[in-house]
Amino acid sequence: MAGDWAVTAEGLVKRFGERRVVDGVDLAVPAGAIYGVLGPNGAGKTTTLRMLLGIIEPDEGERTLLGRAQPQDASDHVGYLPEERGLYPAMKAREAIAFMGALRGLDWRLGRTRASEMLEAAGLGHAADEKIRKLSKGMAQLVQLLGSVVHQPDVLVLDEPFSGLDPVNQERLERLIVAERDRGATILFSTHIMSHAQRLCDRLAVIAGGKRRFEGTVEDARALLPQQVHYVPNHPGADIAATLPDDATRDGEGWRFTLPPDGIERTLKQLIDAGHGISGLSIERPALHEAFVHIVGAQAVETAR
Repeated sequence: MAGDWAVTAEGLVKRFGERRVVDGVDLAVPAGAIYGVLGPNGAGKTTTLRMLLGIIEPDEGERTLLGRAQPQDASDHVGYLPEERGLYPAMKAREAIAFMGALRGLDWRLGRTRASEMLEAAGLGHAADEKIRKLSKGMAQLVQLLGSVVHQPDVLVLDEPFSGLDPVNQERLERLIVAERDRGATILFSTHIMSHAQRLCDRLAVIAGGKRRFEGTVEDARALLPQQVHYVPNHPGADIAATLPDDATRDGEGWRFTLPPDGIERTLKQLIDAGHGISGLSIERPALHEAFVHIVGAQAVETAR
């Protein structure tokens, strides 16, 4: 591995016809980290991941995967879950997982043993001998994910892994991603669902319009916006809005507004002096979703829906 980076990219460009789908993207994924590639639908995330894996070649730029300039040279050390799911429907779950491991050089018998253990740990032990066609969509997706990690890869690349999963299977997937990171693997996944990224990512990049718009930690992204105050009065009166900052908006039984530049103390004193009191008060950074909209622009988010 080259230094502390499991995956790097410099100036990646990919054109389809006259359109630059990826336009000069730089990435550096730390070894052992969970790294998210975030962006609206159509931002260029999938194309970027496919170039990093060597599935397609960039028109310009360079990339390395586990220190190799040719990603295919590291393929046995990589697990990949594509956005387009696909398993042989007549295969049993255990055999499907072992088969995917065998494609990456794993012994068939060891693959079957690991498959049984992984299915049990994921709460799917009962499905080990079920054919793929009989599994729910969510269960089949998890089987394919297990097949992507059965050979214990050094890098795991997941393209929109949460798409189509119900909340129970989303939670299972989150646990599996964290377990793989704890095992020592580097996780690189794309998503347009910010809640998963906020919980999981050690670092992330935001791509929109084929360009990298941001790179850093979740907290770095959230720090791009000012902190928000959530205030709940004890005795709300008709004149309370006049006492609050101009950007205050109703939020349930309380109000939400931007933390004033000089702090919260003067505003609280005014509220107390006016007889409104304080039933609840919290100061927090905006969620990653708000930071994401700030980075890519509301129009880009709406266009992608």
